[in-house]
Amino acid sequence: MILSLVFNQKGRLFPYNIWFNVVFVSESITKYKNEVVNGEKIIDLNSYAHWVPNDLVKFLHEHEKAFDKLKEVAEDPRNESYPLNKVHLLPPIKRPDKILGIGLNYVDYCDENKLSYPKEPIVFSKFASTIIGPYDKIKYPTCSKAVDWEVELVVIMGKVARNVKAEEAFNYVFGYTATQDLTAKDWMTRNGGQFLLCKNMDHFCPLGPYIVTKDELSDPHNVNIRTWVNGDLKQNGNTRNLIFKIDKLIEHLSSVMTLLPGDIICTGTPAGVGSTRNPPEFLKPGDVLETEVEGVGRLKNVVIDSY
Repeated sequence: MILSLVFNQKGRLFPYNIWFNVVFVSESITKYKNEVVNGEKIIDLNSYAHWVPNDLVKFLHEHEKAFDKLKEVAEDPRNESYPLNKVHLLPPIKRPDKILGIGLNYVDYCDENKLSYPKEPIVFSKFASTIIGPYDKIKYPTCSKAVDWEVELVVIMGKVARNVKAEEAFNYVFGYTATQDLTAKDWMTRNGGQFLLCKNMDHFCPLGPYIVTKDELSDPHNVNIRTWVNGDLKQNGNTRNLIFKIDKLIEHLSSVMTLLPGDIICTGTPAGVGSTRNPPEFLKPGDVLETEVEGVGRLKNVVIDSY
């Protein structure tokens, strides 16, 4: 699996990707490395850049300096490289300080559910223990019979942010990734409402496939986001329908808490979730869940039997 971060050098036809704790699977060999990907080849950083931290949050604290050095490493023809198909990706960030979710944040979602638009962001939290990689299996929880899909664009914070105004908010953004904010809908209204529990069952936050730096996503407020289940398109939305845009979310959140480098903001899901269908549809073991955020990448997670 891979913990990954991606950035492009302008003028190049391929991205450089930085990955932490890559697992290589090559015949009988399995080894952990820090890597940079040049095109579709993975370059071993261990031999050339021992200073690279093995944690993305630490990397974000000094990424400007690190980026310049990693560009030099990626362009060095002496670097040993490996095929990209010899690795399995970890989530792009494994232990963020905060995972913040935003509810009812798409016009089409609220319209589909006949809900009023919220007057300010509805915020909930997820635990880091819910995070899995972009191609990891989702173990179906025994305590639920109604696990629903929710594709979302994710914002990764790059700087400490407190009381940030909306017009300055993007200066604090590092990049973007994609997620499925999996939700046990039968727990959402249980015993007066179990919002924390319905969002925080194991494996409920597939994340990835990597982080795209903010300069590579020219307009995060005009991005197509989609979900497929077993090849059938279930969600087909666009971030232009966000009720609270990214800058407003950062302004609101940073007014009540300090946002740290590596913190995750899941910006909400569009129409098309399973619980609103007639009859309702939910994930089940054997299903193939695919998630795509335009300009960021695509996840593919198979649902397996209960644990």
